Amino acid sequence: MSKNAQGTLARHEGRDRMLNPAQTVVLVVDAQNAELQPEILMRHPEFADALEQRALPAMERLLKQARVRNVEIVYTVIEALTKDGRDRSLDHKLSNILVPRGSKLAGVIDRVAPLEDEMVLPKTSSGVFNSTSIDYVLRNLGVQNIIVCGFVTDQCVDMAVRDGADRGYYIVCAEDACAAYTNQRHENALQAFGGYCRVQKVDEVVATLNGG
Repeated sequence: MSKNAQGTLARHEGRDRMLNPAQTVVLVVDAQNAELQPEILMRHPEFADALEQRALPAMERLLKQARVRNVEIVYTVIEALTKDGRDRSLDHKLSNILVPRGSKLAGVIDRVAPLEDEMVLPKTSSGVFNSTSIDYVLRNLGVQNIIVCGFVTDQCVDMAVRDGADRGYYIVCAEDACAAYTNQRHENALQAFGGYCRVQKVDEVVATLNGG
């Protein structure tokens, strides 16, 4: 059954509430150097443009405002636990996705890089809740709300939104701080998982943080 019985998308109907910074985390999904490889940017020009013109600037604003409000920030990156990637999920093996342990491609993009004491969780599947200890970590932090941003919207961001919602977290997607390989895929993903979260632009999200 569709998330919306009327057959139309209400992106955050019934989901509006203020976010307590002490119970909120910004989850930055796969904003890593692997996405800046020339072959990816050349193959996906809409993605390259979205990164430069919209997503990375919006992510910078979100991180700045989150830090001012003492909101926890957690990063996840695709990175194997081994050099040869033998620990990867079957899907990543079949898809030939390998970022070896310690590779520079696993590093977070400089302009949105973590500060000294912010956490970075390596994962070897699309879903951060499936191949990291993030649920355990968030429970330890007392987190109830997750603001999701990152790349790409219709894959790893989508998984984070749906899996987080299923685990009982209140999910907000900062849509302008996300991007997919085409603009259509980005918009389709927002439509598809909009029933699991509140979809807003960064400035709207920040306004719902207490003290905003």
